[in-house]
Amino acid sequence: MTESREYDGIRLEKVREYVWQIPQEAGMNAPARVLASEPLLEQIADDDTLQQLKNATHLPGITKYAVCMPDGHQGYGFPVGGVGATDATDGCISPGAVGYDINCGVRMVRTDLTYDDVRGREEELVDQLFTNVPSGLGGGGVVETDVDTVDAVLERGMDWALEHDYATADDLAHCEDEGRRSDARPEFVSGKAKDRGKNQLGSLGSGNHFLEVQRVTDVFDGDVASAFGLSEDQIVVLIHCGSRGLGHQVCSDYLRKIEKQHGDLLELLPDRELAAAPADSELAEEYYGAMCAAINFAWVNRQLITHRTRRVFERVFREDWEDLGMELLYDVAHNIAKKEVHEVGVDAEGRPVTDGDPTDVEERELYVHRKGATRAFPAGRPEIPSAYREVGQPVIIPGSMGSGSYVLVGGERSLEETFGSTAHGAGRVMSRTRAKQEFWGETVQKELEEGSAIYVKAQSGATVAEEAPGVYKDVDEVVRVSDELGIGRKVVRTFPVCNIKG
Repeated sequence: MTESREYDGIRLEKVREYVWQIPQEAGMNAPARVLASEPLLEQIADDDTLQQLKNATHLPGITKYAVCMPDGHQGYGFPVGGVGATDATDGCISPGAVGYDINCGVRMVRTDLTYDDVRGREEELVDQLFTNVPSGLGGGGVVETDVDTVDAVLERGMDWALEHDYATADDLAHCEDEGRRSDARPEFVSGKAKDRGKNQLGSLGSGNHFLEVQRVTDVFDGDVASAFGLSEDQIVVLIHCGSRGLGHQVCSDYLRKIEKQHGDLLELLPDRELAAAPADSELAEEYYGAMCAAINFAWVNRQLITHRTRRVFERVFREDWEDLGMELLYDVAHNIAKKEVHEVGVDAEGRPVTDGDPTDVEERELYVHRKGATRAFPAGRPEIPSAYREVGQPVIIPGSMGSGSYVLVGGERSLEETFGSTAHGAGRVMSRTRAKQEFWGETVQKELEEGSAIYVKAQSGATVAEEAPGVYKDVDEVVRVSDELGIGRKVVRTFPVCNIKG
């Protein structure tokens, strides 16, 4: 007899260890799957995540199944930690399944410093970073410029940063898509979005975005760690942010346009936040072009923060950043929809099979929506930088500021199980409103400093309270499940030294 669970009328059947399936029923175009251990499943089921995941299967052209990662939690329409692949020819593209912070993502910068080199300088380092890296709500960036420059950034991405001496060729080579989406169409980004972006280029923003100096505490796979240039006790820098107000405006603009132009499709969906444009429509192409432009903006945003961070390290440690070995390990997005080619099981008529055994397997171009999920391609995929192609793509999983983070490598089963994806972090278990009721920011800062030698600086105590370690799932458990499933294998674990937040 199949083991099952039921939460608020939604039944999940256990497929195998850590894999739970919501069976396909009326209105669903595919089943849904949750990848979780028992403790994580209980947390995922504690909000509207399961209903949102089930709703996502109503998207036209969704292929195989919608997937919730081990860090999944409730989002707007589409769950955070969700992956949904839709047919790029006769399916759809959904801004809601990407999210408002287009190309929110993470990058890790290696250094040649060890923890001993930083001890005793933590307060100076966190103060200098906080002073020199713009953060918080509203305007203010490393570069405050005009709309023409924003257009160039939207079109050219990291190529613009290289041309203006904010990046090196090596930075581009170690960024997803080399830091440029060639499908970007700045003309489809509204003037309002560009105006919001022109004063925010090179800024962390607020919320869960941060810059964190970390030390490598554990090495799980020495060969892959060596290929990534990582070793025990090494100092690294993790940067987590996205496309700021520009990306938010792009999402808002296209949600409204879809409501006006494709209301017939919207009426078929159980949640208006899932608003989608048919894949063959003019609006789908416009959104894809605007989204790719916002992706480019986010990569430049993180690059400018990297540039400023390198300058801070030069002042604190009195050496050029090149001599400090401050090279980019990798930059990867976790709020994105991309056209990718994947193998899809089909029946005799060439239609994707969602239940039962396929007659054949075909390669199909899909819009792979990853909202709070990280691409995790295994070794051999041409999209992986040449430096890592033989071992697999680096995957960066930030935890909370008190629990540590992980670097994984794309797992051998990721393409089969998750369209080449894994988790993107620890995943929230508590709303920001409740977090501010449960925690006091100054107390959290004091406990982190006195108990774990972690130095935190933020624009307000409320920000620290919202991001207290207790509001997140156990990142160790999230990563363990990913590793056990073979979608993202553990390489190293890191632990915070100092952290700045908006």
